[in-house]
Amino acid sequence: MTPEGIISIGQQALTVTALLAAPMLLSALVVGLLIGMFQAATQINEMTLSFIPKLLVIAAAMYLGGNWMLQLIVGYTTRLLESIPGMIG
Repeated sequence: MTPEGIISIGQQALTVTALLAAPMLLSALVVGLLIGMFQAATQINEMTLSFIPKLLVIAAAMYLGGNWMLQLIVGYTTRLLESIPGMIG
């Protein structure tokens, strides 16, 4: 296996990881920002106020994007496993 092949596999793994994490992280970021603005406007300084809405939004993002995420990770894993014979010999 060449160093270029290893770097390529690593790049693909990082890309898949970023694509899998992005919907949940971005939705939590947006909700956190909105709740932060609400807390600043109302001067409510409760740290646990943002926990439940973020949890619900992340669950919704996983529910709505779960099929796509599963297809993405299964496709990557399948390609990786199918490329093992080419990497060895």
